[in-house]
Amino acid sequence: MDLERIAFGEAVWRGLLPYISYATDAGGYAWTENQAQELACMARYGMTPMQAIKSATSVAARLLHQQQKLGVVTDGRFADLIAVAGDPLGDITELQRVRFVMKVGVVYKEER
Repeated sequence: MDLERIAFGEAVWRGLLPYISYATDAGGYAWTENQAQELACMARYGMTPMQAIKSATSVAARLLHQQQKLGVVTDGRFADLIAVAGDPLGDITELQRVRFVMKVGVVYKEER
């Protein structure tokens, strides 16, 4: 077992989920790779898929003190959304196959 996996699992076990954010320079892969792999790593090392997704949305927004602008889909927030074909709660790797991207209300990618 590698140290990163043990440390991450220990942090999850100790209840530190509110302080673990996606994209923290601690990835276990090259930066030239699909960055959504980090979510799969987080799930493999102890988070549920929903906890991993929250680490990239509401948790990250709170840790950056941007929760009034980011982190949830609701009126008055930035409209940054992605969509995938499958269920990321059943297979977190679905987030590595993004089919739709909207940032601040503008569609940048739309596969049909």
